Amino acid sequence: MNWYVLYTKPKWEKKVAEKLTQMGIECYCPLITQIKEWSDRKKKVEMPLFNSYVFVQLENSDRNSVFQIAGVVRYLFWLGKPAIVRDEEISNIKSSLNASNIVDVSVTKIQVGDRIKLETGAFSNQNAIVQEVSKTHYILVLESLGCVLKIKYK
Repeated sequence: MNWYVLYTKPKWEKKVAEKLTQMGIECYCPLITQIKEWSDRKKKVEMPLFNSYVFVQLENSDRNSVFQIAGVVRYLFWLGKPAIVRDEEISNIKSSLNASNIVDVSVTKIQVGDRIKLETGAFSNQNAIVQEVSKTHYILVLESLGCVLKIKYK
């Protein structure tokens, strides 16, 4: 069975993943814990790693069954076909998010257009193209996942 990428309504990722699980469909919504700060308090909140994306593993013939769930918009397509994510990429995301140690990543002399391989963090072993370099962040294109990654630093 293949892993496909579902595109959801904004902020519906966790709800869609819960409903998919209730339907018996194998799904994965990678979550990260962030500290959100309001004027009167701070709180740890679980946020989706990929905004509006949920990964589902099912047979090609069963792909339409997910549209019964409120919040599902469409499948993500790549080159005119539904995007398929390899099992090893899902495993890499899971293992990276379950890692107990936090690693600071530093990059030097990176220029726009460079092709790099991420060595640590949630996207370890992913190839990326540097799209933008500024004083506060990098923007990387992860072609294999069909997404853009913004890395902020101090």
